[in-house]
Amino acid sequence: MRLQLTRRSDYAIRACLLLAAEDRCPVPGRRIAERMAIPGRFLPQVMGDLGRAGIVAATSGKHGGYCLHRDPATLSLLDVVDAVEGADRHRAGARPDQPRDGDPDRAVHAVWDAAQAAFVGVLAGASIADLAARRRAALENGPERPERT
Repeated sequence: MRLQLTRRSDYAIRACLLLAAEDRCPVPGRRIAERMAIPGRFLPQVMGDLGRAGIVAATSGKHGGYCLHRDPATLSLLDVVDAVEGADRHRAGARPDQPRDGDPDRAVHAVWDAAQAAFVGVLAGASIADLAARRRAALENGPERPERT
């Protein structure tokens, strides 16, 4: 079901949350992977997608790493998901196929479309800055461990 985020989206969101919360830039990839429980082999792929979308910038070299290239206050979860999954993914809708004229299941398709639109709307309305602030507050009030987004 498409109303679920992929691991790739989850990793991208986690990486952006850490970058939004960091005081220093660039943040080494190893630090992002360790702090956010992202497998090291996936991080370069995810960060490459985010870089191509203009969300992060990479710096190479001994003191290299990643910086958030967009303002986290205007960067939505939908922006991050679109960067790694493709914007067409949510436009395709949650239903498996297109209804045909005279299809008695057309009413069911309308419900799936509404659910997909609500899901996309929630992602579009959630900023990385707000989520990073919530994460920071949760970490201050409990044991330090990566959160699932």
